[in-house]
Amino acid sequence: MCGIFAYLNYRIPKQRQAIIETLIRGLQRLEYRGYDSAGIGFDGGSGEKENVGKQIQIVRTKGKVKDLQEEISKQDVDFDVVCDIHVGIAHTRWATHGAPANVNTHPQRSDEDNEFIVIHNGIITNYKDLRTFLESKGYEFESETDTESVAKLIKYIYDNSDNEEMSFDTLVERVVQQLEGAFALLFKSVHYPGQVVGTRRGSPMMIGILSEHKLSTDHIPVLYRSGKEKMGNCTLPRADSFSSLYAVGEEKGVEYFFASDASAIIEHTNRVIFLEDDDIAAVVNGRLSIHRVERRPSELPARAIQTLQMELQQMMKGNHSSFMQKEIFEQPESVVNTMRGRVNFEDLSVVLGGLKDSIKEMRRCRRIILIGCGTSYHAGVATRQILEELTELPVMVELSSDFLDRNTPVFRDDVCIFLSQSGETGDTLMALRYCKERRALTVGITNTVGSSISRETDCGVHINAGPEIGVASTKVYICQFVALVMFALMMCDDRISVQKRRAEIIHGLQKLPDMIKEVLSLDEEIHTVASELYQQRSVLIMGRGYHYATCLEGALKIKEMTFMHSEGILAGELKHGPLALVDKFMPVIMLIIRDQTFAKCQNALQQVLARQGRPIVICDKEDHESEKNAYRAIKVPHTVDCLQGILSVIPLQLLAFHLAVLRGYNVDDNKRLRKVEAEYVSP
Repeated sequence: MCGIFAYLNYRIPKQRQAIIETLIRGLQRLEYRGYDSAGIGFDGGSGEKENVGKQIQIVRTKGKVKDLQEEISKQDVDFDVVCDIHVGIAHTRWATHGAPANVNTHPQRSDEDNEFIVIHNGIITNYKDLRTFLESKGYEFESETDTESVAKLIKYIYDNSDNEEMSFDTLVERVVQQLEGAFALLFKSVHYPGQVVGTRRGSPMMIGILSEHKLSTDHIPVLYRSGKEKMGNCTLPRADSFSSLYAVGEEKGVEYFFASDASAIIEHTNRVIFLEDDDIAAVVNGRLSIHRVERRPSELPARAIQTLQMELQQMMKGNHSSFMQKEIFEQPESVVNTMRGRVNFEDLSVVLGGLKDSIKEMRRCRRIILIGCGTSYHAGVATRQILEELTELPVMVELSSDFLDRNTPVFRDDVCIFLSQSGETGDTLMALRYCKERRALTVGITNTVGSSISRETDCGVHINAGPEIGVASTKVYICQFVALVMFALMMCDDRISVQKRRAEIIHGLQKLPDMIKEVLSLDEEIHTVASELYQQRSVLIMGRGYHYATCLEGALKIKEMTFMHSEGILAGELKHGPLALVDKFMPVIMLIIRDQTFAKCQNALQQVLARQGRPIVICDKEDHESEKNAYRAIKVPHTVDCLQGILSVIPLQLLAFHLAVLRGYNVDDNKRLRKVEAEYVSP
């Protein structure tokens, strides 16, 4: 998805060069999300006080951030000018409307004089109607983007304001009321120097605050317009000490960082405010205020400053060649962090603090629904069986998009669990709101504190996996897996009949980090397997029972990182079509673990061998029978059946990584993929 970053320094003198470097570093932190072009907008002119913000310079280029840096260096700009107050905005674009090209890159502008510029993440679904209307009013468009309609629309409203002295945030509010779709938007204007306005609907946006001085408040009250004001030309009351955030004292300095992702902010500050849908945040004269058009039921009256539990070092590659490799090898530590303070291995108790107030209500439910996309969906499939066993409740696992398309029946006595790494996944967020409307109990399992899903659910679990920068989700899958197993253990801790099974699983969790390290030691062996497969065009991955989800997840990793066709197949369905693909040329990977499906998987293995297949088998260390029949065997430690999928998926993660590298792809800069969060169309 696109990346948004903006920096405002108020009463903190900065050289223009330093300001631009801050914007560039913000974009570099967002590069992992995938993009094809980048641009920035900053104050041009001589930099004299009376000229600050009266001229805006835009620099845009197709390509990478380093190409943008080169383009900036060619500009006829005095980089040594010192700006006491300045607003700069920056953007990385993933092409949706219009091919990658300089003219389609953000910031998009209102006219040739750059009176208004805007950066945008998301999709404006009614942009064609807006464009047609604006063209009929004489506005000329230069790009193919949906965002340019927003830039032209704000100028149209400004030009037709009948000499009304309209504040910048009021102007943005009137623009937003005309927009449909999902978006996070940031605006800068020559008419409002030193000011920036941001808003969101469906796409994430947060604001970092940095000051050496005391701040006026740690909760910003949300201002509302009355119905009467909405119909007229009234603006909100001026932001004051009770309704805005600022550095206390005469002419005290403060810096604000607007971003779509915490990774762009954390090197500057860990104090952030997360905007809610339809919030409009404005910084005027160094004061940050937030307003909305109307109040909704059960809405929080203020936005609190929160502390990011993240360190810059966590987002560095260290000694690893890529973020994907680093995150695969971080999994032992990530699993420990997910369980820390929640599992007591001495008295065999499991307590998820975010759920304990709702656990009695959950135990009375009639059905559990797990909802997610991609890897998060696979985590649900992987744990469905143990949830059913320990809770004795029906458990459904749903793809968020399909769940919405079907208008799935949801009832008040359902527990709906929403799985998302970012907590901003668009379809999952829409499914959450669908379930809340039907009064189901909603639970969020995410990796991002303060995300939309974590805020909007009734209760939840933060998986503590640490930042995941790589495009392919690896450690988050395993941590979601562990979190769902802990949830199952917590749900059944009052049932005497399953105590032996609970104890077995908890002991398995205790040994899990060391077992993961043992699997990671197979890296060289898996590299050898990859060197034999990387020129192939397709691979089939087969398993059943607890390992069907592992097949799906492994196939997804290979697919998204290597661009090879890969398919996860339920081994029990082999004779119903997929067997036709098997011959001596088709690479086949089979998961055969000594559990209740072992004998059936052996039958599937024999069927593959009968068709001259050459299966690569992932099996237990002591499974000599499978090893004897395999073309190659990758041996993993044996653990409790419901946890075995964690150990079995790691060889497939490593295989996907090595295949991608051998095929010449940059695993952290996948040109056909992006890190997807919120991108959905509002109904």
